Parts: sequence; C-alpha cells; structure tokens
Amino acid sequence: MAYFKKLDLELENLLKLLNKQQRWLIIINPDPDALASAMALKRILSRRVESVGIAMTSEVKRPDNLAMIHYLHIPVNKLTPVLTAQFDKFALVDSQPHHNKQFSQFSFSIVVDHHPISKDNPVNADFIDIRPDYGATSTIFTEYLYNLRLRPGKHLSTALLYGIKTDTHSFEQSFNDADIKAFRYLSKFADPLILRKIVRSEFKIEWLKYFLQALKKMRLMKEGISVYMGDVDSPDVLVILADFFMKVHDVSWDMISGVCDGKLIIIFRSDGIKRDVGKLAAKLFADFGKAGGHKTMARAEIPLENIKIHPQQFIWERLKKSKIINKILPSINGSNSNNGED
Repeated sequence: MAYFKKLDLELENLLKLLNKQQRWLIIINPDPDALASAMALKRILSRRVESVGIAMTSEVKRPDNLAMIHYLHIPVNKLTPVLTAQFDKFALVDSQPHHNKQFSQFSFSIVVDHHPISKDNPVNADFIDIRPDYGATSTIFTEYLYNLRLRPGKHLSTALLYGIKTDTHSFEQSFNDADIKAFRYLSKFADPLILRKIVRSEFKIEWLKYFLQALKKMRLMKEGISVYMGDVDSPDVLVILADFFMKVHDVSWDMISGVCDGKLIIIFRSDGIKRDVGKLAAKLFADFGKAGGHKTMARAEIPLENIKIHPQQFIWERLKKSKIINKILPSINGSNSNNGED
C-alpha cells in the first residue's frame, strides 16, 4: 500500500501544462505554508520549463518568516510590474484569486490551496487542486513530490515541515491523516537545527519593550485578558502578545488591541472550549470594519475614521453594549479602568 494516495491523473494533467519555452511566476501571500509550497512547486517546475520565480504580494516582517527565508535560502521577490513582465505563466499556491486584490490582474494556470472554497468566487485555472480538508498546502505538495519520486532536499523538507507545523498549529487545529503522514515523512530529511532556529525567531529586539507595556496595561476579565497597547510598529506585535497571554495558566481567551497605519487592530485568541472568538469579533466589531475568524483565532480591523471616540474607550463601549458583557466582565466595572487614558 502506498504511503500517500496516488495522484497519477492529477499530476499528469499538471505536467501537460509545462514546456521548455515557458517562464513561470509563483505568486504568494507570504507565510510559512505559502513559502514552502512555492519552493515545492518551483522544484517540480524546474528542468521542465525555461525559468521559475517566486513573488510575494507584501513585504515580510515577521521574524520567523524572515528567518525561514534566510536560513532556507528561499529566492522570493516583491511582486512588481517590472518583475511580472518577465513571465508569461502564473501559478498561485496557498491562496485563491479572490483572497487578494493584487491577484485580479493575473490569469492563473495553476491554483493549489487548502482554504475553504467560496461558492461566490469560483476559481478558474487550467489546473486546480483545492483541498479544504487538509491542514496545510505543504501537505499537498509533499504528496506531489512523493508521487513524482522527487526526494525533497534538506531545505525544502524543512520548509514544508514548518509550513505544516504553522498551519496546523502543531496539530492543535484542523488537520487530517495526510498532514501527519507528510510531517513524519519530511522529518526524515529536514534539518532539526535550522527548524529550531526558525521556530525560536519569534521576536525582534525592538519588540521586547511591548511585553513590559502589555504586562502593565493588562486587564483581567474572568478567565480572559484584555490589553490595549496604543500605537504599535506592526500588527504582528499584537499577534505575538495574544499568543503569549494564551500560555498563562487558567487564561482561556484574550483580546489584544492597538493602533497601526490608521487602523484599530484587535487580535483575539481562545482555547475554543468556552468561547468562539470568531463569532465574538464579528458580533462586537463587524459594523465598523472587517471582523471575524475562527473559534480559536479572530481579528478585527477598523479604520480610525469610523470611530468617534478614543479607540480604547470604543472597545470598552462595545463590550458594555454587548449582551455578553456580564459573562465576560462580572465584577470589574469601575475597577482597573482608565476611560481610554494610558
């Protein structure tokens, strides 16, 4: 019995698209799963086409992603019109055309992804492989490599391993047997020292000051923690703090907020047992901007022009007006409150 399921027909259809005169550009929203998937597709296309490039829609700022690019030597460039003009075929991995406005200018020949399919936004491409039941697109590409008898090298294996690790949250969130098999298979070829270096590259030195500020500003909310950080250099700071506070014993959810680039950003985390923060974010803030997410992870982004009062006071007022306020804040009204002043 094969270790992975056979993909003879799928890969035959994929390889039929390729010839030596083509110049392919693989486009991604940069995160570990997308970076790893782009590396894998580049490995498959290489020697079958004239050239292959990888382009990202935005600048990489997270330290772990920067470490991944650096230590695994990923040849990724910023997506620009000058770069685009050098290629005649385009592929999209770990995303779908409706996920980013920048994708609308391209006619994609290949789309491979693991995110949910939108009935309102059908995907058009010569080759489409979208598997919402998979935890990571890296798993799909691991199956491709295995079926093509392409053994992934040390750097590619490490990248795919990290892509699976991040998108399944170390197998704490949605995954299936294929993700586990791919992780086990890749572990034989990956470099554990490089992987450890990437995993531990969580913070920039200039971000450490925010931990002290967060500890001073935090509010306890019945098994939850809320922190308003004020101005921050990057929304990634809020994400890191939200993940940090979830490691505190007896904390089942948190809400970390701050202002960046003219927007109020609110990051939610939950253990998913008692509170669905995706629904909570939508209920509290969807009327003012983008808000929503999943049971354990959610986000709200609200333009400051949509808020008539101090951002911290705005959050507090939304909490007070919600029907869930008594469940979250049973006894802190009037305590530890600074009415929007830090």
